[in-house]
Amino acid sequence: MMASHSTKPQDMVEQIYPQSWLQIWQWNGMDVSLIQTNPQSSETDEKRGSTVVLIHGFGANKEHWRHNVQSLANERQVVGIDLIGFGSSEKPRSRLKTESHDNGWVYSIDNWSQQVVDLIQAKIKGSVQLIGNSIGGVVALNAARILEEKGEAARQVILIDCAQRALDDKRLSEQPLLRRLGRPALKALVQQRWLTKTLFQTIARPGLIRKVLEQAYPSKNNVDTQLIHLLLQPALQANADEAFRGFINLFEDRLATDLLEQLKTPVAMLCGDLDPWEPVEEAMRWTKYSSVKSIQVLNSVGHCPHDEAPEMVNPLLLDLLREGDL
Repeated sequence: MMASHSTKPQDMVEQIYPQSWLQIWQWNGMDVSLIQTNPQSSETDEKRGSTVVLIHGFGANKEHWRHNVQSLANERQVVGIDLIGFGSSEKPRSRLKTESHDNGWVYSIDNWSQQVVDLIQAKIKGSVQLIGNSIGGVVALNAARILEEKGEAARQVILIDCAQRALDDKRLSEQPLLRRLGRPALKALVQQRWLTKTLFQTIARPGLIRKVLEQAYPSKNNVDTQLIHLLLQPALQANADEAFRGFINLFEDRLATDLLEQLKTPVAMLCGDLDPWEPVEEAMRWTKYSSVKSIQVLNSVGHCPHDEAPEMVNPLLLDLLREGDL
């Protein structure tokens, strides 16, 4: 049973968006934080394009689209979601797929995708387009797969530096011999809560967050106090380390390439040429899939070009979204 209601003023993450856009939606007994701009009406639906749903990456949240939402909202309704475990959404205890005896929530691409699909069906009228950054790109592709199976296909998926998931077991043969041999020990180690909690507490510090961001944003543009704050605050909430534990144990989950091979929904790709984690060379190989209609390599930006260089990315997104509505 699902319901929705307006949220009270947010005190978890710095409020970047107008209060009228903020909502808390009950999903499977958990609070999901989201924004929804420009409520739809029959009068405006014909004049405006399809609704765009924004899906953030690991460790981020809906506020990571801080420099994009208003630009997109000038032409269409925008919905941004905090995936379970992130932002101001609920952070349940993690349960790994091998822990059937344990209480908790399985952090997985399938479960996050179902969260997105259920949100679309509960909150959005008419057609949608999905935009995902990093692991949010894989979630977007998988949500598109589910929507196709329901006969409610999205108009388009736009991937921004989509996660390639090189450490997935299905890609283990690509790893050096020592990493392949060490995989069983690594998997056993990162299941241990004492370790994942310690690692997370080490990472969730302003100085280290800034260092990671300066890798992800090679120009260092927009690596500011606001960005560090909006990433740090959710990481200080209870059970934030449980989402970290769930995520780093995703050794056997969906790959973007498998989804691209299945999809009929059109896919457009944007890739920063200086992304330190998702090589452009690998992304270019994805053009062999019939679902991929275009790829644009963005100069001098990294893993999160939508936030690093919104003046470059926003016009590209607007053009792609308009094409998706044709």
